Amino acid sequence: MLDYDKEAEAYDALRGGEPRAAAAADAVLGLVPPGARTLLDAACGTGIVTRRLAAGRDGLRVAGADLAPEMVRRAAPRLPGAVVRADSRRLPFRDGVFDAVSTVWLLHLLGGAEELAAVAAECARVLRPGGVWVTTVDKGAAHNVGSDIDAVLAARPPSPVVDASGEVASHARAHGLRPAGTARFTGHGQGRSPRSTVADLRRGWFVTLPPGDPGADGFAERLAALPDQDRPRPDPVYTLRAFAKA
Repeated sequence: MLDYDKEAEAYDALRGGEPRAAAAADAVLGLVPPGARTLLDAACGTGIVTRRLAAGRDGLRVAGADLAPEMVRRAAPRLPGAVVRADSRRLPFRDGVFDAVSTVWLLHLLGGAEELAAVAAECARVLRPGGVWVTTVDKGAAHNVGSDIDAVLAARPPSPVVDASGEVASHARAHGLRPAGTARFTGHGQGRSPRSTVADLRRGWFVTLPPGDPGADGFAERLAALPDQDRPRPDPVYTLRAFAKA
C-alpha cells in the first residue's frame, strides 16, 4: 500500500493532472441527477476532481473528505471551508444529508469485503432517499490495456480485487441501493511507459511486489528490456457505476 501522505505532493502530476481530473468530474456529474444540490466527494485526495465537481454544475454544493492529512491539506484551498479529514468507513455526517456521494479511485484500496461493506453502508446512510452513490469499479482491469508492459506484468502474483463491479453492486443492494447507470472516462496522461512502470514498481505501486521483494527485480529487468522505454502505452479507461437509494 502506498503512503498517501508521501504521495500527496506529486499525486496530481503523476496521475494525469487536470485533464484526467476533468474527465473524471464530467463522468461523475453525468450520473448525478440534475436536481441534486449537495454532493460529498469521499476520499477526495488532493481535491483536484472535487473542485471540478463544484465548478461543473451551478447550485451544487460540494464537500470533500479524506483520511490522509497531507491530502486534506492540499484539498482545503481548492474547496475552502468544505473539506474535512475523515474515514470513508465512518463518515462524520448525519443520515440523509447528501443528494449524491462520489468515491473515485477509493474502493480498490480497501482491505477486503468487510471494508467494502462499511463504505457502501456509510455512503447509503448519508444519502437522502433518491440520492445516488457514484463510484469507480474494476480499477485494476482498467490499467490492463493489452500492451507489452501488461504481458510482462501478467506473471506477477495476482492482487486481491476488492472493487469488482459485481461485488460492489451486491453490497450496494444490501444497503438499499439499486443500479442507476454506468459511465466510462479516460485516465488522460496515465499511459504507462516501461521506465515509469519500473519506477512505480520500486515505490510500491504493485501491492504483491512490495519494495525489497526478491521477485520485483526480475520484473524490473524484463520491463527495462522492452523497447521505447519512455513511450507511454495507451491510457486506461475507467468505469463508474451509480446506485440510487430507494
